[in-house]
Amino acid sequence: MITLKEIKPVGKKQWKRGNFYVYGVVEPATGEQYYQEFARIDSNCFPEFLNGFGQKYSDYFNLIIMENGSFHKALLLDWHDHVMPIYLPAYSPELNPIERLWFSVKKDLKWENFTNLDRLKEQLDIIIKSLTNEEVLSLCGWDYILEALLSANS
Repeated sequence: MITLKEIKPVGKKQWKRGNFYVYGVVEPATGEQYYQEFARIDSNCFPEFLNGFGQKYSDYFNLIIMENGSFHKALLLDWHDHVMPIYLPAYSPELNPIERLWFSVKKDLKWENFTNLDRLKEQLDIIIKSLTNEEVLSLCGWDYILEALLSANS
């Protein structure tokens, strides 16, 4: 719509917007995966994700590669003794193994038009649940990460 200067256009249809977030961790050497859905991406939800992850994988020492988001470094975070964060330099998503997985998932949703947010959640759930460890390994098992894991084990 075209309006006079400083006058906000009012349309007959107001699009309803909604969102949700899927937090995830992948194991680049095996393709193992862990996901949780949240309504927000913030310092309240991230500790809940870490707690769920830490409980599920309490028998292993886990390194989690992540960006430097403020919610990843919130003072409220209570890191389990067997979970250690590795923070990536700013603006370097190409170094995070899970980013290739998210790119692949988004590619599967490209040009889809969902009638509501619940339908999008259902489709995303189908895509994520259909991912095999082999597929995740092929997307996230980069040579430099696997070599670092091998040298850390020796």
